[in-house]
Amino acid sequence: MLGESQKTYVLDTHRLRDPEETLAIVKPFLKEMGITRIANLTGLDRIGLPTVMVTRPNSRSVAVSLGKGLSLSAAQASGVMEAIESWHAERIELPLRLCSHTDLAQEYVVNVDRLPRVTGGQFDPHRAMLWVQGKDLNADAACWVPYEMVDTDYTTSMANGQRAFPRTTNGLASGNDAAEASCHAICELIERDATTLWHHRGPTPRVDPDTVDDPRCRQAMSLIAEAGLELGIWDTTSDIGIASFRCVICETGETNGHIGIGDGCHPDRAIALLRALTEAAQTRLTYISGARDDLDPEEFIDEARQWRGRYIRELIEGAKPTKRFTDCPSHVTGSFTEDLDLLLSRLSEAGIYQVITVDLSRPGIDIAVVRAVIPGLEAPHDDPDFIAGPRVRAVSA
Repeated sequence: MLGESQKTYVLDTHRLRDPEETLAIVKPFLKEMGITRIANLTGLDRIGLPTVMVTRPNSRSVAVSLGKGLSLSAAQASGVMEAIESWHAERIELPLRLCSHTDLAQEYVVNVDRLPRVTGGQFDPHRAMLWVQGKDLNADAACWVPYEMVDTDYTTSMANGQRAFPRTTNGLASGNDAAEASCHAICELIERDATTLWHHRGPTPRVDPDTVDDPRCRQAMSLIAEAGLELGIWDTTSDIGIASFRCVICETGETNGHIGIGDGCHPDRAIALLRALTEAAQTRLTYISGARDDLDPEEFIDEARQWRGRYIRELIEGAKPTKRFTDCPSHVTGSFTEDLDLLLSRLSEAGIYQVITVDLSRPGIDIAVVRAVIPGLEAPHDDPDFIAGPRVRAVSA
């Protein structure tokens, strides 16, 4: 069983260590991981929420990671940890097994029928493919999962894979220990599922910003308002009951400028909303800086910016702010062990029983990296190869 994993930093996220301590621990390994630059992007926009970019020129996925927080050190830790987890997932050193799903019939395997699928993909249970072993946290047992759902080395075509499942970073997370990393990974999967369900559910009311009672969230909201930007907040919490939010920001009126979209999920509703707010500011800065190497150049033409701005304004104007922030469920605990127990319990109550984590951590580095796989949850709706699963079909009916 994972240790108690007591939280000591709870300002703009929950961590086992404060950002400065985490940065000091990972600093000796940055060169080995190919991290060459940590740049402060905050001043490129007028909002003022700290945002950084972290550069890995020889990355095997994206070369730029982004980080955000209420302080520069928190943003730096956020960005560096994202880069570190990507490095681990590009260079997996775990034993692999080449066999068919049928060959694993006598062993414990992920429920492939409940995994998200991709456009054009078709899973063949009799065809050999690579598998990697993780741990089902509910069953406390080793469990095989498709390697193509864990590996993120995109420089080559997946060898011995079937291209039947999403090959993304969804559910990849790092932390100061395994419990912290697992909670972050699971929350990300719950968040993406919740956002996808919200997107397909149709119009819902916005959260009334005057009902937000957390001072940290109000600080972030004030910075956005003082920058002269429009803000929309939606409670996207699903039947799982872990707080999730979507935030959007755009220029007022017909001003042509970059938008921001952010999502956040956490047992503590204030942290969930704060994540969504700071991610919206981060997304806007990502466009302003042009930092990410996975952005399409066509996204920067005037027509594209105008279309996105109109879309966000219409989204805000089309939803009345009648939802109360305090109506969103919230669970505040003192440890990641408690958070993990809560997450597993809420998922089980929603009929989702397998929660598998693959430990990608390296010996000698005091940082945990895991990839979570949770069959039954939906993939992000904006993935280009997204296929709606049973949960989406149920809310769309």
